[in-house]
Amino acid sequence: MLSKFIREQRKKRNLTQEFLASALKISRPTYMQIEQGERDLTITEAKKMAEVFDIPFENFLEGKEDTKTVIKIEGKKKQKQEAEDAIRINVPQEKAEKFEQTLLYILAKIGGKPNIGQTVLYKLLYFIDFDYYEKFEEQLIGAKYIKNHYGPTPVMFAKFIERLEKKGKVEKIKSKFYKHEQTKYLVNPNEPLNLSALSAQELAHIDWEIDRLGDLTATQISALSHLDTPWVSAKDREPLEYEHVFYRPEETSVREYEPL
Repeated sequence: MLSKFIREQRKKRNLTQEFLASALKISRPTYMQIEQGERDLTITEAKKMAEVFDIPFENFLEGKEDTKTVIKIEGKKKQKQEAEDAIRINVPQEKAEKFEQTLLYILAKIGGKPNIGQTVLYKLLYFIDFDYYEKFEEQLIGAKYIKNHYGPTPVMFAKFIERLEKKGKVEKIKSKFYKHEQTKYLVNPNEPLNLSALSAQELAHIDWEIDRLGDLTATQISALSHLDTPWVSAKDREPLEYEHVFYRPEETSVREYEPL
């Protein structure tokens, strides 16, 4: 029963009924009717709730947890070998393509700069994702980020960077920046850059983020992320909620809101 599934997912993520009611733009008593099975969700409400829970829409309607999607390693291999070498990640194909293409685009533009190490990359991806959601109320990548001591960390990063290294698209190197050890990733200039999954609006947004944040050090961009409501409100090692961007302080908000 969908009402029971919704209640279980809400409790699993430590979300309040008030928070979900606000996300759906309905009153708490109306939301309670949904959990009690006394009111059906509209399509718009169901899509919004699936986004909040970070579950594919089709799975949400069926009352199922997010399922693992197989993304095959590209290359000149037989289908049997591809199946055996497949990387299983917890994201839909479209999200996987956007994450990979966004990462490669960042590295192609500024990956060679001395300040662009792994920590800065983490935060750039975070701000690209969460700022886009605040601006347009839509997800760009929609990746999952968790809270750690140094700021938001994209859960998919390790799997994808390993995948890109195996495909020869990225090289990992160790370097120093102002005496601090850092891990850098350099994009292979001989590999064509595929941006087919990204719209013109999304690319313009990524360029805007690179222009404003691309010169920050790891310390500076981490400090900025520590001011942001999604990070502040999350528990250690727990996922950051996209809906919290609408409660950001002036230092991190990127949207101009009309005065009340």
